Amino acid sequence: MEYRRLGRSGLEVSRICLGCMSYGVGERGHHPWVLAESEARPFIRRALDMGINFFDTANVYSGGSSEEILGRALKDFVSREEVVIATKVHGRMRPGPNGAGLSRKAILHEIDQSLKRLGTDYVDLYQIHRWDYQTPIEETLEALDEVVKAGKARYIGASSMHAWQFMKALALQRQHGWAQFISMQNYVNLLYREEEREMLPLCREEGVGVIPWSPLARGRLARPWNQATARSETDQFARTLYQKTEEEDRRVVEAVEAVARERGVPMAQIALAWVLQKSPVVAPIVGATRLQHLEDAVAALTIQLTEDEIARLEAHYVPHAVVGFE
Repeated sequence: MEYRRLGRSGLEVSRICLGCMSYGVGERGHHPWVLAESEARPFIRRALDMGINFFDTANVYSGGSSEEILGRALKDFVSREEVVIATKVHGRMRPGPNGAGLSRKAILHEIDQSLKRLGTDYVDLYQIHRWDYQTPIEETLEALDEVVKAGKARYIGASSMHAWQFMKALALQRQHGWAQFISMQNYVNLLYREEEREMLPLCREEGVGVIPWSPLARGRLARPWNQATARSETDQFARTLYQKTEEEDRRVVEAVEAVARERGVPMAQIALAWVLQKSPVVAPIVGATRLQHLEDAVAALTIQLTEDEIARLEAHYVPHAVVGFE
């Protein structure tokens, strides 16, 4: 396993992060394909055995049960100081006023709830899941600073938003001496490259580590175009991401398939290798519902794509509508 500093911080993380949205109690969330706790624990155990020390979840995943499953497994398998736990705040956790968002009230309540579910005194990385248009950003940033000063989070990060929003937040943190975002969790893969226009250059300039979500485009880059899975047949969000560019996206997937065939490796390894070679990507967040998914993710670290291969993989991309901020 390889390890990198996350942004300009001193925090060392594995170059593969295990995303835990795939683990939870299906009845408590929106994803019927999630794995129950007994099925999920072997993946967390295997990730640790492979040297993965970085685990990402969110309060909203399966109504908080993803955090519970991850917390219990890590407590049983490893010392707390050996792992980096990341979670997120923003999504709706209960009906009615103040049940979602990034107000001071919501953040200070939700960090305590996440810590309780995770069974830990602190998280290593506390991230805002989306931009909150209803709350002044100054209120959000000051509350996050208090979370860090209270010792409930070691570092803070952000997730999908416009580059101008992220720069505004970074500038305000600098101006007020508040804790700085060290990471950006955004949507980057061969089927969605719009982040290369502004967000990735901004992160390079500001020394922010990038930890992309869905680096395999919800699995579309890991299998031939016409091959379906249980998740792909029920993932409504994926359809909103790609339904308008299916013909162009098919050509990209076919290019991945061709390069993988020539190298004699699974498609997932090629698609992940492309993401890993993008600057300033530190650690793609990989979901795993089969052990082979973990094997492919770690194997991708050994693949160095040539300039010709990269050109072939990128040749058929067309601009996409900006998505992922919802």
